[in-house]
Amino acid sequence: MISEIFKGRPNDKREAREERCYNFLDNLGIDYDRVDHDPADTMEKCAEIGKKLGTEIKKNLFLCNTQKTKFYLLVMPADKVFKTKYLSKQINSARLSFASADDMLKYLDLYPGACSILGLINDTENEVKLIIDKDILSKNEISCHPCKSTSTIRFSIKDMFEKFLPAVNHEATIVDLPNEAVCEKI
Repeated sequence: MISEIFKGRPNDKREAREERCYNFLDNLGIDYDRVDHDPADTMEKCAEIGKKLGTEIKKNLFLCNTQKTKFYLLVMPADKVFKTKYLSKQINSARLSFASADDMLKYLDLYPGACSILGLINDTENEVKLIIDKDILSKNEISCHPCKSTSTIRFSIKDMFEKFLPAVNHEATIVDLPNEAVCEKI
């Protein structure tokens, strides 16, 4: 089930981490649209949500290096396949892997399935580096979970770079990840 599209925050009380997202965005003057839905635990379900919002849902991957001393949040198009070797070279990092659920909770106050750029609100010590695939920049908006996988919001890329990222004291490293067809040829 996917709700109709709403402007802004919900009228009902939500979990604290979701409320923090709405408060943060509202305090920055960021306009956003929202849909509520059943837990979005697969990319197929996310694609349906994206259709409803009229946008493409992005993959948000929480990664770490082999030593678990560096953590990364990668935002990339849903139609690209993540291959660690292509990203590792671009950010000069040892082999990357998915970080644990415990580390996601520790650094972003998020659970698997709810990972999104909005989790950076909780990374006050700047332990997580933000990495964005260049193809995201060609879009006018970004869509993501507000720290809970039962809602999805969309807001402008401009607001993300000009308001949100400065407010959370993070900068994005832009990378160029190949699409699946290129990966198969390499």
